[in-house]
Amino acid sequence: MKITITGASGFVGKNLSAYLKQNHLNIQELSLRTNDWKSSFNKNTDVIIHLAGKAHDTENTSQEQEYFTINRDLTIALFNEFLNSECTDFFYFSSVKAVADTTDGIVDENIIANPLTAYGKSKHQAEEYLLKQQLPLGKRLFIIRPCMIHGSGNKGNLNLLYKIVEKGIPWPLSKFENKRSFIGIDNLSYLILQMIQNETVVSGIYNFADDEALSTNQLIETINLTLGKKAKFLPINKKFVENIAKIGDKIHLPLNSERLKKLTESYVVSNQKIKKALAIQQLPITTQEGLINTIKSFKN
Repeated sequence: MKITITGASGFVGKNLSAYLKQNHLNIQELSLRTNDWKSSFNKNTDVIIHLAGKAHDTENTSQEQEYFTINRDLTIALFNEFLNSECTDFFYFSSVKAVADTTDGIVDENIIANPLTAYGKSKHQAEEYLLKQQLPLGKRLFIIRPCMIHGSGNKGNLNLLYKIVEKGIPWPLSKFENKRSFIGIDNLSYLILQMIQNETVVSGIYNFADDEALSTNQLIETINLTLGKKAKFLPINKKFVENIAKIGDKIHLPLNSERLKKLTESYVVSNQKIKKALAIQQLPITTQEGLINTIKSFKN
């Protein structure tokens, strides 16, 4: 089976490609960075996994139109190539942020979309276009909405937390109480492979998340456990921290409002739909096991 992956050089792409190769699938990389990418597209491929996109810029330095050009327009162009090819499956990696930037409840696939950022809006507009198209018989469309992805090579906020704990700095945000969903790259790769191999999974939107949500304080404890350290918490007043973050917005401190939100907000995502579709009770790796594997990769 031939699998074409866009964004194969990124964190998710590298890990997913390696996993699928280990399971004897033929991986072909497709770069969308140049305008002549259509000439490199193999219309005889079996599956397209569209990972390429513009990630959310926490520094807010990107032009809004960039998100729509890359996340929406390129996706539409690639999907149209899919419709005119022999390919049977199209995986579009969207994001839970395509429907909700913040939430007080549990995010499932039926939530009414209300993206607030250019990143979320561009992802959602791409979803809307794809879902409106008539699929030819024998083709499937999967819109994947992962929550925060982690694994070997990840350089996001989890890596930032690791560096704080590694240096022995007490965690200064312990007064913030939250619950957050994660998806380990191994579980993500497992789900993609199962969907490819299972012909009974129908087209649609599927959230990707591990089975358990953790608080940031639990995450700090897990990092310390992996490093063989005792967790240190510094109970600083929440209002004081929020004021520091506002200052960080103006003078580019390591802590700004966007990063504070990512580290302390609650964001719980349901994975029940994909597990029901695949008839599985639980994912192969627990939330904590996946996080420990990621943390160990930082050590190496």
